[in-house]
Amino acid sequence: MEVTWTPERIEQLTKLWDEGVTTAEIGRRIGVTKNAVIGKVHRIGLIPRIVTEKPQPRRNVFDFVGPVCMWPIGHPTDEDFHFCGGRPAAGRPYCTEHSAVAYIRPKEKPEAA
Repeated sequence: MEVTWTPERIEQLTKLWDEGVTTAEIGRRIGVTKNAVIGKVHRIGLIPRIVTEKPQPRRNVFDFVGPVCMWPIGHPTDEDFHFCGGRPAAGRPYCTEHSAVAYIRPKEKPEAA
């Protein structure tokens, strides 16, 4: 069974918590869920703090005016699910960065002898 909370992760959690990073962002940075972060914070007794880092506003497909990158970020059921919203590459639904991930050229087949 894999141990989720290593001493290194707990140290990172405490440091990021003290910096005021959101629980969702802490989870992303250390590789656990937001709920795992919240549970661990309560179990180790960290004091409540004021969040200094504001989460990006959620945007859905109906919030955009004009062409934007429609690369989904997160899972649709997550509270912080959103679309990239960046400038799309010409003729593509995604920005240059996400187009590089979405469109992979097939390997060329060697010619038959």
